[in-house]
Amino acid sequence: MLKLVQIEFLKLRRRTFVWMMMFSALIMPFLAFLLFKYAWDTGGDAVQYYKWSAFGVTLFIILPVVLGILSTMLMYNENQYDTLKQLWIVPVSKMKYFFSKFIVVLIYSVCFMIVTAVGSLIFSALLGDIVFDWLNVIFLIRKCLEIGVIAAFAMLPILAIAATQTGYILPVAITLVYAFLGSIIVSINTYIHPLSSMAAIIARNGDIPGLNDKEVTSVPMAIFSMLVWGIGSVFLAKVALVRRK
Repeated sequence: MLKLVQIEFLKLRRRTFVWMMMFSALIMPFLAFLLFKYAWDTGGDAVQYYKWSAFGVTLFIILPVVLGILSTMLMYNENQYDTLKQLWIVPVSKMKYFFSKFIVVLIYSVCFMIVTAVGSLIFSALLGDIVFDWLNVIFLIRKCLEIGVIAAFAMLPILAIAATQTGYILPVAITLVYAFLGSIIVSINTYIHPLSSMAAIIARNGDIPGLNDKEVTSVPMAIFSMLVWGIGSVFLAKVALVRRK
């Protein structure tokens, strides 16, 4: 498994676009800086700033879209160069093959959120009216790491869909719909979409104002929802990979 993960990273090393996508982690920290610098006032509330820089659009749109594109590229690599048949001949376990892709997505997701956290801290320092507090810094880093890990699991359906396709257009299109649905459904039913369930888990203590407007949120129910989606995704990927010769 570790060897497969290493090979995946070696392949991605030659893809400049994958690493360029990492810069999108700085989009919301920068926009939040401009917003609070010229339009709004944070009142010194770091959490309010972090909500915009790391816990809002990044969580629901930017990170899922980036991870969806990455998942599609990971699955498309073997199809592009017609090397999947050679992997089956070796032989490579189909589930190890799938989970090696997932581990790459997981690591990339965590790194993406670390960049978001660092960017948020840098721009908040430039903002000037937010009091530097280690508790706030630890809060930001902890939440970003949580988002990085949970978002990877929330994107399992997209990785599974990419495994069923030989092209990249459909998975990318579904990624866009998937991300926007997650941001809409969170205010309707928290537990029917992995991204909205992720928001319920991240905001479980009510410490991120406005992230989840529901008064009562069941974290076990959110975890169960993500577990069902995850198991279904793995099953779909297994069936799709077994059928591909």
